[in-house]
Amino acid sequence: MKRKKYFIIDFDSTFTKVEALDELCEIALVGRPDKDAIVGKVREITDKAMEGSISFADALEQRVNLLEANSSHLPLLVSKLKTKVSDSIVRNEAFFRQNGDDVIIMSNGFKDFIVPIVTEYGVLESNVYANSFTFDEEGNINGFDRNNPLAGDNGKVKLMKELKLDGDVFVIGDGYTDYQIREAGLANQFYAFTENVNREQVASKADHIAPSFDEVLYVNKLPMAISYPKNRINVLLLENIHEKGRDIFVREGYQVETVSSAMDEDELCEAIKDVSILGIRSKTNLTKKVLENANRLMAVGAFCIGTNQIDLEACLDKGIAVFNAPFSNTRSVVELAIGEIIMLLRNLPDKMASMHKGSWDKSAKDSYEVRGKKLGIVGYGNIGSQLSVLAESMGMDVYYYDMVEKLALGNATKCYSLKELLNTVDIVSLHVDGRLENKMVFGKEEFDQMKEGSYFLNLSRGFVVDIPYLVEKLKSGWIKGAGVDVFPKEPKSNNEEFDSELRNLPNLILTPHIGGSTLEAQENIADFVPSKIIEYVNTGNTFNSVNFPNLQLPKLTNAHRLLHIHKNVSGVMAKINSVLAKHEINIVGQYLKTNEQVGYVITDIDKKYHRDVIKDLKAIENTIKFRILY
Repeated sequence: MKRKKYFIIDFDSTFTKVEALDELCEIALVGRPDKDAIVGKVREITDKAMEGSISFADALEQRVNLLEANSSHLPLLVSKLKTKVSDSIVRNEAFFRQNGDDVIIMSNGFKDFIVPIVTEYGVLESNVYANSFTFDEEGNINGFDRNNPLAGDNGKVKLMKELKLDGDVFVIGDGYTDYQIREAGLANQFYAFTENVNREQVASKADHIAPSFDEVLYVNKLPMAISYPKNRINVLLLENIHEKGRDIFVREGYQVETVSSAMDEDELCEAIKDVSILGIRSKTNLTKKVLENANRLMAVGAFCIGTNQIDLEACLDKGIAVFNAPFSNTRSVVELAIGEIIMLLRNLPDKMASMHKGSWDKSAKDSYEVRGKKLGIVGYGNIGSQLSVLAESMGMDVYYYDMVEKLALGNATKCYSLKELLNTVDIVSLHVDGRLENKMVFGKEEFDQMKEGSYFLNLSRGFVVDIPYLVEKLKSGWIKGAGVDVFPKEPKSNNEEFDSELRNLPNLILTPHIGGSTLEAQENIADFVPSKIIEYVNTGNTFNSVNFPNLQLPKLTNAHRLLHIHKNVSGVMAKINSVLAKHEINIVGQYLKTNEQVGYVITDIDKKYHRDVIKDLKAIENTIKFRILY
């Protein structure tokens, strides 16, 4: 026979987000000029008592004396506390309703405001142990029942001894008085509840840290409102990703670590071992070797446009979804390209350098307007096409070439070969993607086909250009000016020196891979990528993933969602349905999408099922990953 489990739960800063006496003080002293000072004193006493640095009996006495509250204030307090119940308690209301007999609220607070709150969640009034106020004839709170063990020191320990609970006892709370139950040997485990406040002196003594009530249920293998405690999802963000991205993950309840620089392969192999979500930009290479050490990785966020730094195939083999930000920084890159075109045609890099040396060279020599000039765009994707529109609005004649059929915007002219474009235009701007086939796509042959005295920009990928030959063409004057934002080899951090043969050449703009590095773009990216990853974690949606079969799923309601990722081989779908049929599972909805490597099956089923069905689905041959959403 299973032993009964009792959950002893504190009220203040555990069941609710706040300390009720602090809130009562706020209500009772409204309009008093000394309100803030008194409230501050009450909170100071509360903290000292919870940390165990002062006697609880003294703390209670001092706080009640400072209250100056009336019975008429209690309904207002109850109304306020109903809006301050801890998020994870609200989320798991079903647990309290189903286990009301096993939940005991034990608080050094007062029944007067605790009972109306917890009973709404299914906790029995008879299972609430707390103090009681005393009142004078006018309803003013003038003290408390001093015969109640909870009014004195070690009150919870004394009460637990009286209760003589027969079973396993788990204490959940934020204060030292909660720990004392465990210290006295009257509980199996003490969970330091840190969702609302983290008292280090208490947490250091705990058997387990519980950042939410979900964690308590998860550890004890009890039903939860969500699939797993969000605090168990570890996020690693590299390369100084905008703080908004971190904030979004933290708000979701994830544990987030940030590193300002990139990591090399060996560093990342070590750092990624317990990471659930990895966020990188362009300097970090996510290789097959690194992924072999990624024991828990669910998703990768590329906080940029390109994904050539990520081994997408290896991610797919491990069932890891990759998301990027294909549109979030396009405007920033386009504006930099427009700015550099204007600067180069006005020969501003050399003019500015001369001024800093004290030289006054007021001359129109080698200085041109962009109006009427022919701009050639190589790569007519999101950035190239937007550049086309802005350049045309400035009076430029736009030509473009793309390997894929693309519809011209505005009056842009399509070229049917790269040679045709290069022979025609005055300015060439590269906007190709990072696929391996584009390595050194622009070399000697292409530079030689450009018109003498033309200009060149590369704001796409560093490895697509033959840098030594560009240097040669700049020195000879064949290329009259250039702007380069990306390089074959880039420093891992701002502390490393930039070393390149492009340095100190005339009419050359060198920028440190900042095409998309505006505050607006980085904030947009930091908003877009986390939202897509969180959506994938919470719902299974893979829409906008760059490597996974793209599925946009309906909202999960009153069902469990089974996510099955497997190698794309014949017969797996039949085996999945065979398992479901064997266990007489009622399928509410089913969705399937495949690509060359993997199949992604999502099955929504009725909530009631035997755990063996999960075991059987995981055991299907060619399964890569399996998870459940509640």
